[in-house]
Amino acid sequence: MLDIVPPEARLRARADRYARWSGLAAGAVVAQQLATMDGTGLGVTFLYALAGFGLCAVGGVLLGDALTPRPREAVRTADLAPRRVRDHVPPRMTRLLLLQTASLVVLLVTAAAVASPDDLGRAGRAFTVTCGGVTEGHGPWPGSHYGIPILTSLAAGTVACAWALRRIAHRPGGEQQRRDRSSAITAAWGLLVSAQLLGVIVTITGALTSTACDGTVGTVATWLLYSLGLLALPTLAWSLLTVVSPRGARG
Repeated sequence: MLDIVPPEARLRARADRYARWSGLAAGAVVAQQLATMDGTGLGVTFLYALAGFGLCAVGGVLLGDALTPRPREAVRTADLAPRRVRDHVPPRMTRLLLLQTASLVVLLVTAAAVASPDDLGRAGRAFTVTCGGVTEGHGPWPGSHYGIPILTSLAAGTVACAWALRRIAHRPGGEQQRRDRSSAITAAWGLLVSAQLLGVIVTITGALTSTACDGTVGTVATWLLYSLGLLALPTLAWSLLTVVSPRGARG
C-alpha cells in the first residue's frame, strides 16, 4: 500500500529544507567575507568567519522551523507526564556538545587570562613566554580581543536554540516529529560550537608549537588540545549532515 504524502506536508518539508540550505549558503558567504578582512593583521579573522558561519546555520534552521506551521491535531486527553526538552534531543550528541561548550568557554577564559599585548601594544592578541632568559611573543592568540566576540556569538546561538527546543517540546505534534526537529536544532547548535572550538584549538596549538621552549606543561596541553579537536571533528560532521539531511544521521 502506497504511503501518500499530502501536498501541504511536502511544501512544508521543502520550505524547511531550503531554509536550512540557505542558512548554510549565507554562512559560507559571510565566512568568506569575514575571513578576508584585513583589519587585524594577525590572521585570526577565520575565528570571526567560523562564528559567522555558525550563526547563519542556526538562523537557517530556526527559519525552517518557523516556516513549518503547527500541526492540527484532533482533540484528545492530555498526557500526564510533562514534555521535557531532554526527551527529544539526541542524548549522546547533546552530552558531547555540552562538554565541548564547556571546553570552549574554559579555553577562551584561560587564553584571555594568559594573553599579553602584541608587538604594537594591542591587548589580548599575543602569548608571551620566557624561556632560558629569553622572552618570546607568539601570535595570533585568542585572547579577549577575539574571545569576547566568540563568546557573544556562542551565547546568542545557545539562547536561540534553547528557546526553539523548548518551543518544539511543548507544541502539538507527534513524538517522532518533535525528535526530528529537535535533532535539527541541536545540529545547528553543534555547528556553532564545534566549528569555533576547532578554530580556537588550531590557534592555540599554533602558538604553543611555535615556541622554542620544550616544557612538559606545554607538551601536555598540546596533546590535550589535539584530543579535544579529534572529539570535535565527528561532532562537526554529524551536525553538518543532520542540518543538510536530518534523516541521514541519528545521535
